[in-house]
Amino acid sequence: MNKVENLKRLLSPTNIVFVGGRNLIQAIKSCEAIGFEGDIWVVNPNYETLAGRPCFASVAHLPGVADAAFVAVNSQAAIGVVGDLAAAGTGGCVCYAAGFAEMGADGEQLQQQLVAAAGEMALMGPNCYGMLNYLDGAALWPDRHGGVKVERGVALISQSGNVALNLTMADRSLPIAQVVSVGNQAMLGIDDYIDALIDDPRISAIGLYIEGLKDIAGFSRAAVRALEQGVPIVALKAGTSELGTQLTMSHTSSMAGADEMYNALFQRLGVVRVSSLVDMLETLKLFSVAGSLAGNRLGVMTCSGGDSAMLADLAEQHDLLLPPISPAQAEDLTELLQGFVTISNPLDYNTAIWGKQADLTRCYLDMLNSDFDATVLVLDYPSEASGDCDDWELSITAMVDAARESQQVAVVVSSVPELLPTVARQRLVENGITPLQGLKEAVAALGAAVWYQRRRRELMDDGPLTRLHLEFPVTVSDRDRLLDEAESKQLLASYGLSIPQSRVVSAVEAPVAAAELGFPVVVKVVSAQLPHKTEAGAVALNLKSEEAVAAAVADMAERLANTPGVEDRFLVETMVADTVAEMIIGLKRDPQFGLALVLGSGGILVNLINDGATLLLPTDPREVEKALSSLQGDKLLRGYRGRAAADREAIVGAVMAVVAFAEEYRDQLLELDVNPLMVLPQGRGVVAADALIRLAEEVPVL
Repeated sequence: MNKVENLKRLLSPTNIVFVGGRNLIQAIKSCEAIGFEGDIWVVNPNYETLAGRPCFASVAHLPGVADAAFVAVNSQAAIGVVGDLAAAGTGGCVCYAAGFAEMGADGEQLQQQLVAAAGEMALMGPNCYGMLNYLDGAALWPDRHGGVKVERGVALISQSGNVALNLTMADRSLPIAQVVSVGNQAMLGIDDYIDALIDDPRISAIGLYIEGLKDIAGFSRAAVRALEQGVPIVALKAGTSELGTQLTMSHTSSMAGADEMYNALFQRLGVVRVSSLVDMLETLKLFSVAGSLAGNRLGVMTCSGGDSAMLADLAEQHDLLLPPISPAQAEDLTELLQGFVTISNPLDYNTAIWGKQADLTRCYLDMLNSDFDATVLVLDYPSEASGDCDDWELSITAMVDAARESQQVAVVVSSVPELLPTVARQRLVENGITPLQGLKEAVAALGAAVWYQRRRRELMDDGPLTRLHLEFPVTVSDRDRLLDEAESKQLLASYGLSIPQSRVVSAVEAPVAAAELGFPVVVKVVSAQLPHKTEAGAVALNLKSEEAVAAAVADMAERLANTPGVEDRFLVETMVADTVAEMIIGLKRDPQFGLALVLGSGGILVNLINDGATLLLPTDPREVEKALSSLQGDKLLRGYRGRAAADREAIVGAVMAVVAFAEEYRDQLLELDVNPLMVLPQGRGVVAADALIRLAEEVPVL
């Protein structure tokens, strides 16, 4: 069998072998407690029994071939054991031992030996807790955990064993089906586990705790498969430090840092990004119980004006609508509530029907039968010490009955996480109603479910999802060359980017060239050594006569006379007027993500407001338009306060011209800035007023 098939055997084993000493006892007992029904074998030549099970002297003495193995011996011994397991045809193994690549060069060499010993056997780790399968009762896990056997649920994949353990302990009523602690990822990466898990129909969604992805291209392929199959991925990416060497030559490099790259990756692939473990748990719970939401229209019921106000505020932050209640439902609710409340959405039904199951059911059913994509009941239980909770239980019963009759998406939310007890949550889950804990987290989860469905629909409708696959980044030459502005513009113009009429001339020739082009003009020093000409005093704008040009050229020549690499070369070009806005189009190379495109507000606004959107390549005009719409400066482009609207089609065309250049030079391009791109009113196009290109090796230019 190949590694893919062997990984599936490891994740869903029919039998398990444990190799090690007394540190195996917890794992064996966990298998028994969860309810593993297959054979469990133990290998230890020094014990007769462990955890009440007979020990075999070696892997060769086992009575059969194991699907999964848990290896809990030291790093040196692990290599031999892993080799024996592979030779015996074992599907896969968890290597619990530390002391490999995380320890430096010597450990890295040992890890390579471990991978070689595994061969085609799936190897999880090393330096990892392992995995928990709550569907089949398999626990290749050396510590305590908090999960129970389920028939269906979410998978958790974590780069931290402790985070994975804590997630199983969380009191959140999240149905957890599978947990994987990836460790050093010597053989198998996060993408491999996603790829294997989405083929199990019992997995409803996948949660990721990521500190950094090792294989971006592989992740893109796995995430696309999950998107195709409708298995949502929810990711918590920890850390925002830069990946690789930060390039500071261009503005683009400072705008597209590591965190922006991950945002671009997740946006591209329809991966929901969350900012905390609690947000991840609540979002996964909603996906697991209710699934994604068809739209963003919410109906809300509360017993408190405060809850209504807070939820309405949060809904607006997450692009969730609270549309009016339909006339038919409003009429029935008015009759039911007898004028004690205002019929609105959110509906504060007050206490008029509190404790009356039939009336509560009717009220909830009216809301569920309205034209909402999900109906939310805000319900906070009292503490156990305060007395019985019979009236709250009646509310749960009414919601269960109403949801069963309506067959619509129902959600119960506590405004404070602790005020929805475990028993109530479990009853709701069993009846297909999602219990969400904490108003802020609940609304964020609802917003995430809406975003996922909308984004998935967009991506599915736009063509084959294989277009989202990212390429493996190429290794470029250490040699590099910075092209001057004139070279950069001419090269980009050959790919369709519009540039001003211009001449490259000497100081003596500049006034005549300006007159031939027509005033007003811009004059700049041409030198690859001056990528930022404004700061160097190498630019003169809005020159309206030959005398003004001559004076400007003389001034620049004198100021820069002793600057290395500056010669008697000046760029004279027509001045662009009547602009709607200035933009930046940039490209940067990242060692993990490859080429990334940045689109944003340009000119002086680059440093002032840092208004940018990042896209990974390849991309297309539809994604460029969406990125454009996400900018703060988009209001200006659409025609702000009576001003002319920008030529959006020309902006997208300019971006795609730069993309075409990047695709042609993908093995050489290091960074690129078009800044500013002067945007003219609709129908009049755009013009690149400045450009910078840095290539990894010298290539012919136009």
